[in-house]
Amino acid sequence: MGETDRSTLDNIRSAAYQEFLQKGFQGASLRNIVKKAGVTTGAFYGYFKSKDELFDSLVCEHYEHILHMYRVVLENFHNKAPNEQRTCMTEYTIECMTQMTDYIYGHFYAFKLILCCSEGTVYENLIHDMTQMNSDATRDFSETMDLNGIPMNTIHPQLEHMLTSGMFCAYFEMVVHEIPKENTSEYIRQLVDFYEAGWERVLGF
Repeated sequence: MGETDRSTLDNIRSAAYQEFLQKGFQGASLRNIVKKAGVTTGAFYGYFKSKDELFDSLVCEHYEHILHMYRVVLENFHNKAPNEQRTCMTEYTIECMTQMTDYIYGHFYAFKLILCCSEGTVYENLIHDMTQMNSDATRDFSETMDLNGIPMNTIHPQLEHMLTSGMFCAYFEMVVHEIPKENTSEYIRQLVDFYEAGWERVLGF
C-alpha cells in the first residue's frame, strides 16, 4: 500500500471513529464519513464494501483479542490445583482484570465503540459473551471443589448469570465513563473485593 493509499485509509478510519462515536453504528452515515474523510464514495468502496465492514475493521481484532485473553486466563485458572484455585481467586482476578485493562486502554476508542456504539452488530454482545465464559468456568470450579471435598452452596444459573453480568457491567463502566487510567488499579481492587465478598457469602465458603 502506497503512502497516498495509506493516508486515504487513515482519513476514512479517523472519520469513521468520529461518526460512530457520535451516532453509534446504526445512526452513523456513510455519506458523513466520506465527507469528513475528504474522499469520494468510489474511493471509499475501494477500501470497504459496507458500513459493517468498516466498523469491523475498527473493532474486530480487539474484540477477539480480549475474549482470547479472558479465555486463556480461565483455562490457566482451571489448571491450577484445587486448593490453589480457592486461595488465589481474588489476586488472580485482580491480575486478570489489570491485564485486560492495560490492553483496553491501549486501544481505548475501539472499546468505547464496542461498549457504547455497537448496537446492531455482533459486537454488542461482549458482556454477554464474557459472562457466558465465566459461567462455564464457575460450573467447572464448583465441580472441582465438590470432587475435592470442599463444600459450597449450589447457585441457580439465572442468579449466577445476573451476578456475573453485573460485575462485567461495573468493570466496563471505566471505559463508558472514561475513567483515567491512573485510577483503574484502585477501582479494580475495590470492585474485586466487593464481588468476591458477595460470592463467598452466596457460595457459602
